[in-house]
Amino acid sequence: MSDKSNWYVVHTYSGYENKVKANIEKIVENRNMQEQIHKVLVPMKESVELKNGQKKVVPRKVFPGYVLLKMVMNDDTWYVVRNTRGVTSFVGPGSKPVPLTDDEVLAMGIESTEELIDLEAGETVRVMSGPFEESTGIIREVNGNKRTVIVKLSIFGRETPVELDFLQVQKII
Repeated sequence: MSDKSNWYVVHTYSGYENKVKANIEKIVENRNMQEQIHKVLVPMKESVELKNGQKKVVPRKVFPGYVLLKMVMNDDTWYVVRNTRGVTSFVGPGSKPVPLTDDEVLAMGIESTEELIDLEAGETVRVMSGPFEESTGIIREVNGNKRTVIVKLSIFGRETPVELDFLQVQKII
């Protein structure tokens, strides 16, 4: 087995995701396994709920019933994770865990190779290239995974949302 760490997915009992995360993190700390198990993730996203006419932002699990682990797969780490209370199995055929591919990791947005982008919704930007070059507009949305922004531009006298690459815009200070 290799010394390279990869992302793996474990299946848990429904509702046990955070307990599994906490249990694995505690074991890693107690057994000094930080060099082997690097990250334990329960990916969350915010969603808006309407309750009694009130908008409320609540965190939701992106993959209910699953926990993601960045770890070096070996007999010790496999045993520790597999025998953590609440874990039912690794995702993969039979008992052989299959690491996520780099493309899958990127698509899930759990690890990004991108630099931090200094753009936020509400900021004014100038378009530096493309068909809307020299236009200015206000950022409506920033998508770090796709590396794009949606900018409201005035086209033919109308406010029009346009999706642009990070590299096509420059913040106006």
